[in-house]
Amino acid sequence: MLEFLRSLLASKIPAWRRLQATRAIEAYQGTVLRTAVVDFRPIRDKLTEISRRYQGAVGDDKEYDATLVAGEGNEGVIDEVDPECIRRMRATLRRLHHPKSTEDAYVGQLKKFIRHLDDDRLENFGEPEIGDFLTDLAIESELAASSQNQALSAILFFYQKVIGRDLQFINSVRAKASQYRPVVLTKSEVTELFQYISGVYRLMFLLMYGGGLRHRECRTLRLKDFCIESREIVVRNGKGMKDRVTVLPDNAIELLRQQFATVKATHNQDLADGYGEVYLPYALAKKYPYAQRDLGWQYLFPSSKVCRDPRSGRYRRHHLHEGTFAEQFKRARKRTEILKKAVPHTLRHSFATHMLEDGADIRTVQELLGHKDVKTTMIYTHVMNRPGLAVTSPSDRLGLV
Repeated sequence: MLEFLRSLLASKIPAWRRLQATRAIEAYQGTVLRTAVVDFRPIRDKLTEISRRYQGAVGDDKEYDATLVAGEGNEGVIDEVDPECIRRMRATLRRLHHPKSTEDAYVGQLKKFIRHLDDDRLENFGEPEIGDFLTDLAIESELAASSQNQALSAILFFYQKVIGRDLQFINSVRAKASQYRPVVLTKSEVTELFQYISGVYRLMFLLMYGGGLRHRECRTLRLKDFCIESREIVVRNGKGMKDRVTVLPDNAIELLRQQFATVKATHNQDLADGYGEVYLPYALAKKYPYAQRDLGWQYLFPSSKVCRDPRSGRYRRHHLHEGTFAEQFKRARKRTEILKKAVPHTLRHSFATHMLEDGADIRTVQELLGHKDVKTTMIYTHVMNRPGLAVTSPSDRLGLV
């Protein structure tokens, strides 16, 4: 019964709905099972307190999710039903300005570790238990090396950043990392695929392929991030929370101007309807209270509707969902004869490879991509058609047909 309530919390079911489930289970235990094995009173009292607090904060709107954060940027109240270690983990991640995606991933891995131990007092455990957990992921769960590394990073973050303990050697069986070769489209394949992309997604396609943007970086672009005159895109808070400047392709300028006009018209209508706010990172909403209504801060690819912000609870127009362009890209690929397992991120790989094929300096490509180490960029030299030397197959020399 308790495991069921924990599953509701993990699924981010609102506190008022979890309270209903708790009351139902408590009634079932008393009237049907005629037992009192589990004392639900502490759980029921805590959920009642949270439900009342958040209903009053948002005008008795029961659709408000009390498991989410009330506040601006990375601040706010954390659900007190979570174990203490989870609450401390969230608080530390937000204080260090990690994005919500990282918070969700790290907390998810920490919850797996808690289930593995069957105990949330993580300060009582250390290197042996972590090693057993990672070994279990590699052998029993058969996770890929990248997923296992994420689990290790999450646990190391908790012990080192949250509770301040330096871990020593961790003995575990690690999943073998494969030699990753990115999927790259040829120039003719890019041209063929682009023909089946329509609407605002054509601009997204051009920015990702023409500027080497990641999918998330493209979705979160704001109007102020563009300089059409100098043909530059400023990528804010990219991977590793780093900013960089990349190229704005000339063939995207006209579509970009049209999208600017569309966003401006939509924003003016939102203001007239009493909305018009947009999410601002960190504490900028408090420092510049009027900036969230400024046109320059609006997303270049806004959502089709105003919705409740996942952290503040305020109604805002967010950017496009991550699955929107991915679905359009998938449909377009199916209409072509391309058999490669291409995804939106493939456009970034293709950008880097084609830049190098056209003679661009690898250091330049490294800066445009935002890679910390040139070794990461070097992988694209291994997928080029002619990496370094013009190689002729011995089969071609013999003229075999």
